[in-house]
Amino acid sequence: MSPEEILTALYDETLVGNAPAVLELTHTGLATGLTPERMLFQALIPSLEEVGARFERGDFFVPEMLIAGRAMAGALEVLRPLLAETGARTTGTFLMGTVKGDVHDIGKNLVNIMLEGAGFHVIDLGVQVSPERFIEAIREHRPDIVGFSAFLTTTMPMFKANMNALTKAGLRDEVIVMVGGAPVTQEYADAVGADGYASDASAAVKRAKELLERRRTMAGAP
Repeated sequence: MSPEEILTALYDETLVGNAPAVLELTHTGLATGLTPERMLFQALIPSLEEVGARFERGDFFVPEMLIAGRAMAGALEVLRPLLAETGARTTGTFLMGTVKGDVHDIGKNLVNIMLEGAGFHVIDLGVQVSPERFIEAIREHRPDIVGFSAFLTTTMPMFKANMNALTKAGLRDEVIVMVGGAPVTQEYADAVGADGYASDASAAVKRAKELLERRRTMAGAP
């Protein structure tokens, strides 16, 4: 296969979520001299962007997004250490966690996969993450964006507790804060003082990019 044929196949097989084929093509691409960056930015990321677009149009649903995301995750396992070696640019760093008292992570994990597919470096703190743990991780990793996830209405008040902890630690202005989860609404996100909200994984990626671009533009303004 030529490099172009490998890239096309990588795009197509990621789109349909054929994980074994994506993994094989990734290894084939590396063996034939394709760079990790080229496979990522010319095949894998565009494919996952198309998955997101189809989801928004109603042509794809959560299961299709999941299998495409998992297929890409397999390729990323191979490519991530190679990309790190080359110092490849990332879109930004996203710190994610399900809030204290909540053990749901399917939605969070899907968002993580989609964010990685969009070029973000994702740090996942898992579930039951306390405000103190978020603060500790923000100080350690210096992320661009922090994401709080909640699946239960009873754990949504932890968003406010986390925001208060950020303010108390003097970190509120250092990070963009996004919130999400099944019961969360834009109104609730506004009420707790979050910078952004997304109703699903595809929207989360788009919103994260918008917020990051806005912050970088403002930082560069005279």
